[in-house]
Amino acid sequence: MGAHTKVSSALLLLLLLLLISISTSTATPSRGIKHRRPCKRLVFYFHDIIYNGQNSHNATAAIVGAPAWANTTILAGKNHFGDLVVFDDPITLDNNLHSTPVGRAQGFYIYDKKDIFTAWIGFSFVFNSTHHKGSINFAGADPLMNKTRDISVIGGTGDFFMARGIATLMTDAFEGEVYFRLRVDVKLYECW
Repeated sequence: MGAHTKVSSALLLLLLLLLISISTSTATPSRGIKHRRPCKRLVFYFHDIIYNGQNSHNATAAIVGAPAWANTTILAGKNHFGDLVVFDDPITLDNNLHSTPVGRAQGFYIYDKKDIFTAWIGFSFVFNSTHHKGSINFAGADPLMNKTRDISVIGGTGDFFMARGIATLMTDAFEGEVYFRLRVDVKLYECW
């Protein structure tokens, strides 16, 4: 039984060493991260006008959910924690709200932190113009106090079928809590 225990211990040790060598060889890449260039790059602006109880004719966004202490007409508290906003905003090629729209930004954002001004955003750019047909879909955390922030391009349809990439958001302008404009720099790394 002593010899059997030594053989079992030796096999167990050999197996353990083999597993360690396999895990370390696959855990460390043999070369650095490869930086790829995007296959398509586009820049758009979307203009969000939040309903405030007085601008129903021009509003493109509305608060549809709010915490118990707030209401659906005015954004809640300092960081708007708990507010859920849906939007159907015009997309333009420049930063002029009155430029001809090339599509619509449709989706929602949720102010998701009590102590920091941040949101989670999910939306689609829906195009139906002479330049583009179809949609690009986006989702991710939006730390609003950062000058620029990246969210994921998670798919698309039409001209953007199965698109994947990154969109860099930048708040280009804002007017109080009623209007903001986002510059969206879309970099697609999977194009069809």
